[in-house]
Amino acid sequence: MILQKKSAFNQFAAARGLRSTRQRDLILDVFLSTHEHLSVEELYLKVKVSAPGIGQATVYRTLKLFAEAGLAREMTLSDGQTRYEHVMAGEHHDHLICSRCATIVEFEDATIERLQNEIAARHGFSIRSHRLELYGLCPACKETVPVP
Repeated sequence: MILQKKSAFNQFAAARGLRSTRQRDLILDVFLSTHEHLSVEELYLKVKVSAPGIGQATVYRTLKLFAEAGLAREMTLSDGQTRYEHVMAGEHHDHLICSRCATIVEFEDATIERLQNEIAARHGFSIRSHRLELYGLCPACKETVPVP
């Protein structure tokens, strides 16, 4: 799957007339090696370990390219923090997001997908894409909430 994503990005870059760079390749490797939902700063800190000369602006611009290429999806959480996750065309999942610590849990549920399609059909809609984010407290944060 990682090779497919790398190939897809290289095709995207070539089609846009962008030359291949070692920095971009390294950022892509680091990005694809994690399953976390990363902010630009978090990805920058991971990249900096292998390549201290890469700047945060380069990481930011490269993440934007990944999003344009369809390899990354931007998520802006309720706290205003933008995070990125890697995706590929046809992949889909939804998110449970802790509103206290920002933990993100990915999940897939066929029943939810079916219901969304049924609701759309009832209203004459044809779904092109969607995003489901459910906010609440993760198990660890829930334990720290005082019981009324």
